[in-house]
Amino acid sequence: MKDEKLHIGISNDKDNFYIDINKEVNSVELNNVIENKTISGIDVALAKRYDILNKMVEVVKRYAKYEKEVLFKVVNLENNMSIKDRIDENNKMSDNINMIATLVEAYPDIKADKNYIELQHTIFDVEEHLQGARKAYNANVSLYNNVVLSFPSNIIASLFKFDKKRILSG
Repeated sequence: MKDEKLHIGISNDKDNFYIDINKEVNSVELNNVIENKTISGIDVALAKRYDILNKMVEVVKRYAKYEKEVLFKVVNLENNMSIKDRIDENNKMSDNINMIATLVEAYPDIKADKNYIELQHTIFDVEEHLQGARKAYNANVSLYNNVVLSFPSNIIASLFKFDKKRILSG
């Protein structure tokens, strides 16, 4: 070979078909890194959501002390969780938000609590941030999946065990 790049080809003639292995490996790797980085956006939003929910629970507990056992399922967000586990924990948090909303209806004084009102606004902002993080993640996963499934990078992806990734719903 005249140049330093590694090629796979069906002919010795450079004008014929070949795959630039370096380029394809770099393409798959780059898309994998980008997809992994967008997970951090989801993690930040989930951590904020968790903190706000804890604060909301504390406000609600002051008004509904006898219902605190039913009020909040413990949600554990860990850095080493898979994206599926993160989504499962996120769904638990959504259930918590719904339980808080139902409980607040039974205690009108909570609705007037200044801290609760502020937390409601904050949780709305966090939900929008989480939705934006999901959209960014899904866009990057779509790009990654296109690279992993498209020829010729699908050959490299298969060799290096890069699998298609799951789009997040909700």
